[in-house]
Amino acid sequence: MKRIINSAKVILLLLTTVITYFAFAQNNEWVTLIDGTEGMDNFNVVGDANWHTDASSIRATEGSGASWLVTKESYGDFVLRVEFWASHDANSGIYMRCQEPTRITDRNCYEANIFDQRPDLSYGTGGIVHVAAVSEPYPKVGDKWNVYKITADGDRLLVELNGEVTADVRDSQMAEGPIGLQWGRGELRFRKVEIREL
Repeated sequence: MKRIINSAKVILLLLTTVITYFAFAQNNEWVTLIDGTEGMDNFNVVGDANWHTDASSIRATEGSGASWLVTKESYGDFVLRVEFWASHDANSGIYMRCQEPTRITDRNCYEANIFDQRPDLSYGTGGIVHVAAVSEPYPKVGDKWNVYKITADGDRLLVELNGEVTADVRDSQMAEGPIGLQWGRGELRFRKVEIREL
C-alpha cells in the first residue's frame, strides 16, 4: 500500500512538472513582429521616413530626419531577433526599453547600433551607444543581410551580431518600454523581427 501511495506521489509530481513546463513554454513562445512584408500594423511610425514594403521586407530610404517603427507593445525581459539589411552608409539602430516612445533618443532607450561609418567606432555597429563599447576589429554590416540577437534579462544586456557576441554588459537605467527600429540615413530593410519574452 505504501509503495502504491509513493508511486502515485511520483506520478503526480511528474504530471505537475510537465504541465508547468508546457504552460511556461506556451507563454514564452516567439512572437513575429515582422515577417517579410507583413507586420507594419504592429508598429507606430515616429518621424517621416518613407517606410514601405517591397517584395520581401519593410524598408526606408529617405526622410527629413531620424524616424522609427515603434512597437505598440512594451517589453521588459526578452530575446529579440532582427534580420536586417543596411547600405554601407546607413545610420540605424535597434532601440529597446524606450522611455518616451514618441521622442526617442539614444539616452532614453538602449540602442544596439547599426552605423558602420560612425566617427567613434567604439560605439558603432555592434555596440550599445553610451553603455557598451564594441572591440576591434569593428563589425561591418553594410550591403548584406545580417542578424541581431539581443537579450535583455534584468540588468543584463547581451548583443550578438551574426553569431558573435559584440556587447555583454549590466546596466539598470531602463527596465521596460517599446522597441524601435530606426532609419537615420542610407537604406534599411527589415525582413524578420521576432521576440520571445522571458
